[in-house]
Amino acid sequence: MTQLGFVGTYTDSDSDGVYTVAVRPDEDPVIRRIGATDVPDDPSFLAVHPDGSALYAVHEVAEGAVSAFRIDEESRTDVPEGDERTGGDGGLSHLNRVRTGGGGAPCHCSVHPSGEYVFVAHYNGATVTVHPVRDDYGLERPIDTVAREGSGADPDRQASPHPHSATPGPDGQYVYVPDLGTDEIGVYEFDDSEGMLQETGCTEVSPGAGPRHIDFHPTEPYAYVSTELDSTVTAFKHDPETGGLSETATRTTLPDGDVAENYPGDIRVHPSGEYLYASNRGHDSIVAFDIDGDPSDPSPIGHYHTGGEWPRHFALDGSGQWLFAENQHTDDIVAFRIDRSTGELEPTGTAINVPSPTCMCLLER
Repeated sequence: MTQLGFVGTYTDSDSDGVYTVAVRPDEDPVIRRIGATDVPDDPSFLAVHPDGSALYAVHEVAEGAVSAFRIDEESRTDVPEGDERTGGDGGLSHLNRVRTGGGGAPCHCSVHPSGEYVFVAHYNGATVTVHPVRDDYGLERPIDTVAREGSGADPDRQASPHPHSATPGPDGQYVYVPDLGTDEIGVYEFDDSEGMLQETGCTEVSPGAGPRHIDFHPTEPYAYVSTELDSTVTAFKHDPETGGLSETATRTTLPDGDVAENYPGDIRVHPSGEYLYASNRGHDSIVAFDIDGDPSDPSPIGHYHTGGEWPRHFALDGSGQWLFAENQHTDDIVAFRIDRSTGELEPTGTAINVPSPTCMCLLER
């Protein structure tokens, strides 16, 4: 089974924009770079439409924007065997780019399970915007904008709201907004007939923690949040009826006794629901937890150096066999094999060069 992947980057150095990779779980090397698409202005976070036909990218610049791309049918059905397509074609056709209108530095986007809306979180603008998806998969200007308010314990990093992501829950009824600036996870009920968000609750984390990203267990009512400022992950019981989150456990992302300057990035639940992973920027590692025995209380498995520096993001392939760490400061993506019986990561020695990688998403075909 071949999986097509797309990698977002910061474009202030040698990056072309969005890179295309092929992942073949049962081959060596498991990952190859096969092309690139010229996308300016820091396409730093990506999201794939649920039906696999389109890709969305935020532009993390002062005048925030989000772009839509059609994933070419040939790319989805005929992934080349070599390392690079002739001419470096990335297999994407640009549909449109719209201003988000939510202020500066949009840093995250996601797609509603219906495929009819895209959500964009603005770190500096302190807002979340909702963009209708057109019939051709292009985007409209925002139909709704919600503004965050408040501050946190850290006067340098938390003087104002900084929503770092906006992620729909499993059924799309609620949208969750970890706000690094206020130490809160905003819970918004989403009216998918009108495209409107209505805040229904707010879950607090420890003062100064700085929540960043959230992911949900595939079969159990639990969610997990990475917190950037205090190097922890927190587990929550998730009420699908009300959207509420109730904290059940908090665990450090660092080895016992380690006081390295560190900023957790992404967090992901393994497709099986047995393991939880988070990235450490500074310690430059992936931390693994066992959540199979008790999803309410992650149990540490180990820490695994990413083979580079500043793993801003990582991706898990659909088969659950592989983890790909995107090392932003060393311009590489490093492949690890996942031991399905223990959750441990095994270095493979396989890495590809991508300038300043910041996000990777995979599309199965």
